[in-house]
Amino acid sequence: MEATVIEKPRTGMDYHSLNAMLNLYDTEGHIQFDKDREAAREYFLQHVNQNTVFFHSLKERLDYLVEKEYYEPQVLEQYDFSFIQELTERAYSKKFRFPTFLGAFKYYTSYTLKTFDGQRYLERYEDRVVMVALALAAGDEALATSLVDEIVAGRFQPATPTFLNAGKAQRGEFVSCFLLRIEDNMESIGRSINSALQLSKRGGGVALSLSNIREAGAPIKQIQNQSSGIIPVMKLLEDSFTYANQLGARQGAGAVYLSAHHPDIMKFMDTKRENADEKIRIKTLSLGIVVPDITFELARNNEEMYLFSPYDVERVYGVPFGDISITEKYQEMVDDARIRKTKISARTFFQTVAELQFESGYPYIVFEDTVNKANPVAGRINMSNLCSEILQVNTPSVFNEDLTYAETGKDISCNLGSMNIATAMDGGDLGKTVEIAVRGLTAVSTQSSIDSVPSIKYGNDRAHAIGLGQMNLHGYLGRERIHYGSEEGVDFTNIYFYTVLFHAIAASNTIAKEQGTAFEGFENSKYASGEFFDKYTDQEWLPATDRVAALFAEAGIAIPTQDDWRELKAKVQEYGIFNQNLQAVPPTGSISYINNSTSSIHPIASKIEIRKEGKLGRVYYPAPFMDNDNLEYFQDAYEIGPEKIIDTYAAATQHVDQGLSLTLFFPDTATTRDINRAQIYAWRKGIKTIYYIRIRQLALEGTEVDGCVSCML
Repeated sequence: MEATVIEKPRTGMDYHSLNAMLNLYDTEGHIQFDKDREAAREYFLQHVNQNTVFFHSLKERLDYLVEKEYYEPQVLEQYDFSFIQELTERAYSKKFRFPTFLGAFKYYTSYTLKTFDGQRYLERYEDRVVMVALALAAGDEALATSLVDEIVAGRFQPATPTFLNAGKAQRGEFVSCFLLRIEDNMESIGRSINSALQLSKRGGGVALSLSNIREAGAPIKQIQNQSSGIIPVMKLLEDSFTYANQLGARQGAGAVYLSAHHPDIMKFMDTKRENADEKIRIKTLSLGIVVPDITFELARNNEEMYLFSPYDVERVYGVPFGDISITEKYQEMVDDARIRKTKISARTFFQTVAELQFESGYPYIVFEDTVNKANPVAGRINMSNLCSEILQVNTPSVFNEDLTYAETGKDISCNLGSMNIATAMDGGDLGKTVEIAVRGLTAVSTQSSIDSVPSIKYGNDRAHAIGLGQMNLHGYLGRERIHYGSEEGVDFTNIYFYTVLFHAIAASNTIAKEQGTAFEGFENSKYASGEFFDKYTDQEWLPATDRVAALFAEAGIAIPTQDDWRELKAKVQEYGIFNQNLQAVPPTGSISYINNSTSSIHPIASKIEIRKEGKLGRVYYPAPFMDNDNLEYFQDAYEIGPEKIIDTYAAATQHVDQGLSLTLFFPDTATTRDINRAQIYAWRKGIKTIYYIRIRQLALEGTEVDGCVSCML
């Protein structure tokens, strides 16, 4: 097999020095993009090639890797060797090259198979792609071939856990992250801590809902003022994630969500204050709040907001606090003397949220009613995940005294992967790319079995939920000389996500027909009733600008018509869809670099991103498709401002059944009032969640900002 890079050295400089020249203008004041491409070539010549184990043939290589327990033999046994040889040759024939140094460095540092001592490489990029395709296709040669084509072309990229682990004998799970709910009893709390340990050990980030846990001072067994509230539970969870540090590779990652109307909400937020007492300070857990519409309405009217005892609410309504629509039941609960309540100023609440976001970027926000109005399946959504894009229905588990399951509820796992908008548009067959991506992600779901946490397994087996994401929006718009957040930029985002949705539902419908089954609960969904399709059959969706119409026409990509939707609706009502959830847009991290993409659908944070990469130190990454002639189309997120980012996300959100990980960026002159205004604007525009708030720090401009450490793909 040929090496991925065979060019001769062009310079005596080392690859790190060449990459650093991205940060230096040439004599004409231009960014030296060519030096980074040289750095990528030199990285192979100076490091990769001489540290890659050589094999005389593919058969020798595979036999060795199976014998030494590097590869799972079961994956290869599903295929004839002649097909594996043919598929490998097909992958290498594409002549893949990493266009940036950081892309190559990230792949060889974080993804490729290494010898057990970590010193030498056993895979090239093409070899990893082939093993991922073989593993996910599970013996289906046509699917394996299509997956290789889509991944090598950069149109579809599986998430880090899948791309890292598929086909390896010594591996973690394919799943990115998990969501668990905790009920108001010691058995559920204890089991959740155990589940967090088990899931963190397996490489997944874990989010937990605390909304159902009774507040500090609530009674236990009718004895007043006994409950310690949620803070001690948060401490236990933080210690658990610190302990389960994934073989020392990285700390476990956890997030906790709490209803805005929980009595402990202010204490919950105080745990992230810079000057918080160490007894309550939470250093490593991420915090999220769940905010219903009524909270905004109370703040608008400058009224006080009531906080309700979860213990009392569950006794009165017979369901946990997190499963109640607070907006719907608010006045009823206020008037009910059986429910203990306290009150705070609604405006003070939002001011506190903004202050904390200004200090730390937390808490994340879930707009509860917006999320549930858009939810196409039966049940209530009451939390999100570590990166705030997963929005799925959960149900409670009931435990025996020995912590075994008396009744298994549905918890949530995230089966993620992302498409590259630019290469997907270039490919010309968006429908096929979406279908192969949906099939690949469905394979992640069907091949995952987290037996150590039965509620996760139970939910996954019944929902087959996936999260097809997108990345490289800003890269594509910049390449096409469209400003991010402009009328044309928002128009493209709208029509692109509209078209992807159509093909995602069509693919899931085809799988349901093939499998002879839909997801559990399909018959009670808005898909089955046909309500989901009304907004697509009752009105025509077309580009609002000539430029976007031309982009789709030039790419040969048909925009679905009302008749297309009517036909799809009939098929879905007849056969169902296989996946309970189809789309979620995560904050793509490492896979963006190896895929030469701007992260997710948000704008770039810097034209030349600076990252710290272990012992190597500073590494520079240029915005994909940026050159010295189109720099004006690559304004950074701080220059663009929160409103245009929100407009872009709002255009996409209306076609995404789950969420989109939305980070808002503010200049160093921003105040908490600016943050509050952006929150209100996002809520009014139909945004479902807000992830981080970022304030530009001029002294640190261009440096890496820590993000979600688990499900950043």
